[in-house]
Amino acid sequence: MSRIGKLVIKLPEKVNVSFQDSKVTVTGPKGSLQKTIRFSGSIVSENNEVNILNNDATKKGNALYGLTRSLVSNMVTGVTAGYKRTMKIVGVGYKAQAQGKSLLLNLGFSHSINFPIPEGIKIETPDQNTIVVNGIDRELVGQVAANIRGFREPEPYKGKGIMYTDEVIKRKAGKAGAK
Repeated sequence: MSRIGKLVIKLPEKVNVSFQDSKVTVTGPKGSLQKTIRFSGSIVSENNEVNILNNDATKKGNALYGLTRSLVSNMVTGVTAGYKRTMKIVGVGYKAQAQGKSLLLNLGFSHSINFPIPEGIKIETPDQNTIVVNGIDRELVGQVAANIRGFREPEPYKGKGIMYTDEVIKRKAGKAGAK
């Protein structure tokens, strides 16, 4: 039995959760999220609380029990507070600039990269070396941040590239000089 699945999700004011035909819909002050979940149990929303009930006692059913609870909890957090991922750009001449529906990146290549911003995501560049990805869908925010980071991952010798602000890069010593 999942310990995570048994936990009750407290609903803030103005948040509604509904579950029909394997689709979970969560609406709140920041917007609405809908996700298809392959869960054989049921999701009950009453008295500003959401309970996940498991009807399948198999190994797969128990795994989906905890996963379903986590997904619904992330959706509730997304429509109330939202998610944010901040990244830093390190390198001489490396910079980013948000231009309407796209993000322009200069990362030391012979060409600049024009990254289209997906629907439901807001990207800000407070300065040319900082990128902030905001949104209500945790999965989408993380995937967009990973796609941006993938253009120039930080390298271990000088630490140049795009890195998350909470990321620690293990540095290597480099070549030993002549004796």
